[in-house]
Amino acid sequence: MDAKEVIPPFLSVRVFEAAARSLSFARAAEELGITAGAVSQHIRVLEDFAGQPLFRRLGRGVELTDAGQAAFAHASAAMAEMLQAGRAMRASMRGRRISLSTAPSFASKWLIPRLNRFQDAYPDVEVRMSADMTLVDFTASDIDLAIRYGPGGYEGLYCERLMSESVVVVGSPRLLAGRPPITSAADLIDLPLIHDDSPQRDPSCPTWTMWFAARGQKRDDAERGLRFNQSSLALEAAMAGKGLVLAKRQLALRDIAEGLLVSPLAEAEDPVGFAYWLVWPRGRRFEPAQVAFLAWLREQVMEGDSVADQTA
Repeated sequence: MDAKEVIPPFLSVRVFEAAARSLSFARAAEELGITAGAVSQHIRVLEDFAGQPLFRRLGRGVELTDAGQAAFAHASAAMAEMLQAGRAMRASMRGRRISLSTAPSFASKWLIPRLNRFQDAYPDVEVRMSADMTLVDFTASDIDLAIRYGPGGYEGLYCERLMSESVVVVGSPRLLAGRPPITSAADLIDLPLIHDDSPQRDPSCPTWTMWFAARGQKRDDAERGLRFNQSSLALEAAMAGKGLVLAKRQLALRDIAEGLLVSPLAEAEDPVGFAYWLVWPRGRRFEPAQVAFLAWLREQVMEGDSVADQTA
């Protein structure tokens, strides 16, 4: 039989895979950089090819038909194989490049300030960083590895604990200037508060109400104040003197070391359940650039622990 009779249009299969994975034509369009109308057109092409519907159109989304579900399993595997083929073609280039995904706050407050050290040590390696609030899908991207803040144990991925996290009260030195010595939570009862409402919030991470209550204090306005959806923005507001924030310690360490923030109750540190994890697909083979970057990251964590001991 002529192969042209049984092979569906590749571009349409790619669109189908994205739509089936997200169960949304709109999200598939956003991922692929095309319009929702173009997604619908590609799906119609495939449904004409199949001779039956691949999706059920619902009021607020879509779901796969039995034929669509069966096709998705093969389309997903095909896209993964195409991605691996692309990686193999560019293997020599990957030996000189590292592609990394991480959350914006971790990138701006922890990783980027240290990157010059890696670039000085490895000037021929190109670093490509994707700072995104969403989790990377390794089957649909050319990302080598990711740093995730969370509980770990991600299905299908190798997970290496990079470093633990805790929260500590920080504020601008000028916010605390002229006040009597701060020795307990009661001394902070009248200061403005900032809230870190980032999406990766750890359930074990205390709110201000919880933090004061754990120290025998009740503050009726503990939930008032500025709120930010990124930890880095909450820290910037604290540095601007807008209030105190329960900060992720690893993200605040450099600002504390540089005197931009102070921790008036440094001993009142609350460990949290989430940690920073290095993750990548199981079985992935790294080239020299990725191996060097991983080794460098681990060294930075060890050096950061030394800095933390000095600022504690």
